[in-house]
Amino acid sequence: MTTTTAPRLGTAVARLLILAAALLGTLLAGAAPASAHAALTGSDPRDGAVVATAPKEVNLTFSEQVAMSADSIRVLDPAGRRADTGEIRDLCSGSIVRYGVGLRAGLPDGTYTVAWQTVSADSHPIAGAFTFSIGAPSTTSVALPEQNAGGGIVGALYGIARYLSYAAFAVLVGGGAFVLACWPRGASVRPVQRTVVRGWLTLTVATLAMLLLRSPYTGSGELADAFDLAGLKSVLETKTGAALTSRLLLLGAAALFVAVLFGSYARRTDPKERKDLAFGLGLGGTVVAAGIAGTWALAEHASTGIQPGIAMPVDILHLLAVAAWLGGLTVLLVALYRAPSVERSAVERFSKVAFGSVLVLAATGLYQSWRQVGSWSALTDTRYGQLLLVKIGLMAVLLGIAWVSRRWTQRLADPTPTEELTEAKAAEADEEGEADEAVIDTASDPESASDPESASDPESASGPAPDSERAAQLARQRAAVATARRKRERDADPERAGLRRSVLTEAAVAVVLLAVTTVLTSTEPGRTEEEAGRAGSAAGSAAVPDRPVDIRLPFDTGGVDGKGVVRLSLDPGRTGANALHLFVERPNGKPLDVPEVKVALTLEAKDVGPLPIAPDRIQTGHWSASGVQIPMAGEWKIQVTVRTSDIDQTTIDKNVKIG
Repeated sequence: MTTTTAPRLGTAVARLLILAAALLGTLLAGAAPASAHAALTGSDPRDGAVVATAPKEVNLTFSEQVAMSADSIRVLDPAGRRADTGEIRDLCSGSIVRYGVGLRAGLPDGTYTVAWQTVSADSHPIAGAFTFSIGAPSTTSVALPEQNAGGGIVGALYGIARYLSYAAFAVLVGGGAFVLACWPRGASVRPVQRTVVRGWLTLTVATLAMLLLRSPYTGSGELADAFDLAGLKSVLETKTGAALTSRLLLLGAAALFVAVLFGSYARRTDPKERKDLAFGLGLGGTVVAAGIAGTWALAEHASTGIQPGIAMPVDILHLLAVAAWLGGLTVLLVALYRAPSVERSAVERFSKVAFGSVLVLAATGLYQSWRQVGSWSALTDTRYGQLLLVKIGLMAVLLGIAWVSRRWTQRLADPTPTEELTEAKAAEADEEGEADEAVIDTASDPESASDPESASDPESASGPAPDSERAAQLARQRAAVATARRKRERDADPERAGLRRSVLTEAAVAVVLLAVTTVLTSTEPGRTEEEAGRAGSAAGSAAVPDRPVDIRLPFDTGGVDGKGVVRLSLDPGRTGANALHLFVERPNGKPLDVPEVKVALTLEAKDVGPLPIAPDRIQTGHWSASGVQIPMAGEWKIQVTVRTSDIDQTTIDKNVKIG
């Protein structure tokens, strides 16, 4: 009977537990990159508003940049017919993200429904709807779809593909790193080879599935549209489509890495050649792994929101650290079950790799948590924060299992056998397996057992070539003997068996943790949700607290080139000093150069003003002024005087609430 000594993790496990506790304390708890969905922060007309006359257009303001298509904003009359022109206008200015759609002329009174759907800069679809009324509210026959953007069967399949891509990336990268850095002999172990290759195959298939599902995921929601070539073409022109295509190309390079690792590298026997090849594989594999991680960072969460220049490299490091830790844990688990002779030194080296990975996770995860949540209230009062708390609970469970694993490790703290004794026992196991196979052969061919001459001559013992049925039976018997022998080896050391079970449980919890992480990456983060909630609380005001005042004022001076639109932004739109930006545009949206623009502010309720502002001309159609003082809160009238010639000018105004 062969006994195999369990790897001793010793103080490395203790260090991992301490760092994991620190990770928990700083709200890290996992492998998710930070997300930053866009949110609708304002509209004109606003939700539920009743306007006296029909507006010329409907404007939507978002918290961050979004990707608009020709059908992203639809305005439906009470009978469900399209009331918009279908022409989306880009009204963005500086940090203000605003889009509008023109309305048809001569709209009757009644309640109108605005339905919008777009894709935020972090690649996730968002959608919503609201109503406003012209003249007076009325009944409406518009029935909005109950399915949310990115939902239904397409959303479920896309979510599964995203989960599998994260998991497969960890197995592919972490498995390769485990073999190169911790257990070079594992390159020739079939179960390890199959695990890493399956990681590559899964990531490739998941990426292809996401590429095909992307169009219906962000659009119609119909599974049949996954094979629409026009939709696929439009996806390839987006940032996400380019990222998925780049990932497929990098997976081609990863396939070469896997082939060399389990081919040439596994067969090399010369130590120097093996070391040189390992260095090349390590360098090339790191570049490819960072490139694949970059396809997430450059196209999704880290590429938008605050500090993207810092967030993207941090996100790449975060993903690589997660892969080295969880992927290495997966391959270690396979080795413990399928290759009981894994050396203790390999496990100790992996402990050091895992310890370094946790250090990287602690640093990058702390930054991501600040960027993603932003406040303690967002942690407890938003869905994202509540999911994050669930994730923290799972981490606590994971720490408990790690404590159990440490107890098993402490029971294995006796001195290890010498290398010679280990090799002798391994040889004994091989001889035992050969004897078992000989018994099977004897039982299958009694004549060969009774004939000493045939027993010493393999060719004569085999006699005529066995038929295919007998060959298959012998193969099954040999496989059964090999399986039984491996089971005896695994069960020979009860402490080792206990360690395997605890590591298996730890891996199972990690699978659930990764699932929660995947849900988090498709959930609006607490920071954005709170900002949208603050915007919603400002209903009835043209200005949003702590957000710029952004108004549009059509004008007509009556002369040549006398028609246009003034877009005015007052930032931050509250009492104290503000920065004013004013854009003068032609009706087609192009800049209009005018001789003079003047602005005045009046608070009629307090008999304050008018306070004159003389903005400076920055460039064609753009005027600005800094340090614009608003002495008190209230309903301020903003008056803009536009002069288009020596004799043609007009003054336009609008009331806004500044708080």
